[in-house]
Amino acid sequence: MKSLADCLLYAFVDSAYLDGRDPVEIGRQLCEGGADLVQLRAKDWDSAEVARLAKRLAPVMADAGVRLVVNDHPEIAAEAGAPTAHLGQEDFFDAGHRQVDEVKPDGTTLELGLSTHAPDQAKRACDAGADYVAIGPVFATPTKPGRPAVTLEYVRWAAANIDRPWFAIGGINEENLADVIAAGASRVCIVSAILRAPDVADACRAFKERLLSSPG
Repeated sequence: MKSLADCLLYAFVDSAYLDGRDPVEIGRQLCEGGADLVQLRAKDWDSAEVARLAKRLAPVMADAGVRLVVNDHPEIAAEAGAPTAHLGQEDFFDAGHRQVDEVKPDGTTLELGLSTHAPDQAKRACDAGADYVAIGPVFATPTKPGRPAVTLEYVRWAAANIDRPWFAIGGINEENLADVIAAGASRVCIVSAILRAPDVADACRAFKERLLSSPG
């Protein structure tokens, strides 16, 4: 499994974009296409449903050498054997946490990523010990309704100031990827542009190839 620093493409098994498809098969296709991380995100599922799917996805990801990331549920990530979990601002700082060790289950080596939407939030996330930081939404996206775009200015700030792996996220597609890379991003999260594509693995592969061929 690659270090976070060597990861480029962050993909998703998102319940909002399954459209009746088998989530485990989607996970396999993401791995086949070259995703380095795959997040299980199911905002409309209860924790038991998330846990069941995490346990099905974990061995698939492990066999492919791809990090499984469980959104919102560090304890489920640990129980399923996923190496990584992810939390938003509302589930971490707004819930009163100040250090990532506060939400990592005891006795685990779980990594934790944090979402950020502004430079001050990114600084807090780094000070809290986040293993990686998500920067976004760079562009307006239905994945985050009502959340204003942070624009490429935040990407440029992140490139100059963040001292650990960070991923640009939000509305990134084949048309604007070059602008995101030019602003300083070497790692990106892609949701709908992959999950809505006719061929998930091919879409993944196209994004990965462009990231690998980008300078720096």
